[in-house]
Amino acid sequence: MADRTAHVSWSGSLTEGGGTITSVGSGAFGPLDVTWASRAEESDGRTSPEELIAAAHAACFSMALSHGLAQSGTPPERLEVDATVTFVPGTGITKIQLAVDATVPGIDENTFRAAAEAAKENCPVSTALASVPEISLQASLT
Repeated sequence: MADRTAHVSWSGSLTEGGGTITSVGSGAFGPLDVTWASRAEESDGRTSPEELIAAAHAACFSMALSHGLAQSGTPPERLEVDATVTFVPGTGITKIQLAVDATVPGIDENTFRAAAEAAKENCPVSTALASVPEISLQASLT
């Protein structure tokens, strides 16, 4: 079992205020500024919960796909993963798009796509985000 932590300090109202992700338990990053505008409009050098979700989802998917491929005897040489999280004010997160471009010796396109789809469905972040109406995947071999 592993617990991960983060601390945020927020001042003011939602639209006029702002916050800072002051620390994370690992010390890997922070401080990061966050505002409503960075979430719903232009980032202007600040982050948003959705950007952090995109990073977490891309990392988790990469790990799951790498593991699945290695377990089936075709470990990847390289996985390049992008995640895009769409946030609609008043509605929430409406979709997540994952895209992976991979170099995997000894695997055919169909087998790779099946492994990528399994990783998308089963990585812990995907399961945590199961209420998102649409999670799509584009998977290609190079």
